[in-house]
Amino acid sequence: MFGTKRSLAASILIVLATSFVQTADAGLLSETDDPLAVHPHAAGAAAGIQANGPLGSRVQLGPRPFFLVDKMTDGALKDELEACSASRAIYVRTPFSIGHRGAAMQFPEHTRESYLAAARMGAGILECDVTFTQDRELVCRHSQCDLATTTDIVATDLNARCTQPFEPAEFDEAGNRTKAASAICCTSDITLEEFRRLRGKMDASNPDARTPEEYLGGTADWRTDLYAGPTSGTLMTHAESIALFKSLGVKMTPELKTPSVAMPFDGDYTQEAFARQMIDEYKKAGVPPRDVYPQSFSIDDVLYWVRETPLYGRRAVFLDDANTVDELPSLSELMGYKAQGINIVAPPTFALLAADGDEIVPSQYALDAKAVGLDIITWTLERSGILADGDNGFYYQTFDSAVTDEGDLMRVLDVLAQDIGVLGVFADWPATVTFYANCKGL
Repeated sequence: MFGTKRSLAASILIVLATSFVQTADAGLLSETDDPLAVHPHAAGAAAGIQANGPLGSRVQLGPRPFFLVDKMTDGALKDELEACSASRAIYVRTPFSIGHRGAAMQFPEHTRESYLAAARMGAGILECDVTFTQDRELVCRHSQCDLATTTDIVATDLNARCTQPFEPAEFDEAGNRTKAASAICCTSDITLEEFRRLRGKMDASNPDARTPEEYLGGTADWRTDLYAGPTSGTLMTHAESIALFKSLGVKMTPELKTPSVAMPFDGDYTQEAFARQMIDEYKKAGVPPRDVYPQSFSIDDVLYWVRETPLYGRRAVFLDDANTVDELPSLSELMGYKAQGINIVAPPTFALLAADGDEIVPSQYALDAKAVGLDIITWTLERSGILADGDNGFYYQTFDSAVTDEGDLMRVLDVLAQDIGVLGVFADWPATVTFYANCKGL
């Protein structure tokens, strides 16, 4: 698995995987072939090593992973990672490192610039969250109705097309805000041609805004608007993301977003048609099923792929939408997923970890999922701001008491990889995961 240490047997599998890639990449496998016949870690390692050639970009980690190692508490893991950073000159892409919406900590999500940054940081898998426009064209957006906070739409003439055009904040005579500024703008409000006119920005809004231009602000202080200028923030269609990812030599994990509009949309566009359209774009582009991990929070979508496009369905990922531990599936429910043909689950990071005093340990959910034979991907690291402030929110809710400094992020990775054996980790700053995976031979 992506999360296990490389052994002699794994090295042999890498050689076999390289041969498999060379023969099978020429076209799609038939839907009766088994995409997991070659172990995913072996195939991924081979692909990661080969992926530095396309577009001529070597993996560039920047200072952050080394900053995190410097901040770690003294111990064996810190010694190992320090030795790696001192001796290793070249880092390679790895499918253990998954670019969450690209490199969304610093670059506007789901933009060309964000994807390129993630690939340069060694992400071996990139994500396009998939939704549709008014004319049923697939585009990369985290939510069908997030255009008001992730693009400049409210400051353009397309604001008038929004489900709810921009409304300014209201204040009483004492200057206290009585109503926050708001807008709801959906991809289904506009055509693809109109979508292409927009520019991406950091996901944020200013609740005190009196003008559309002010509403575009509100970026968290640990992020930046440096890469959201008038000539950057390039939005992408789903098909364009596929072409870019192919040129980068990375694998792909599209997430079929739950529509915000009623389905069927516009009369006859059903949820199943939407799910099939997404897979069809990979087939049309000649992307081998082993390079695609389709995701959804809807079990109906996942089971549709398992049933109707079984080769792609073998790597379909069922995303867990639990907000608390109490909402996580039981052992019997996990067994049910496996029995229905689901092979991979993807819960938020808090679901997999717990605190035992100062130690970070696997959760009962993690143990149960592995016990029933489910592979695991998790989300999302580098999305919680400064860790040492002790208030790290959603992703750390089950083990925050064991997190005391920025370097504890490496401990989180170590438990996910070594103790649980996850296939991969989504991160808003993939360089951190890439560094760890390279040092551990993942």
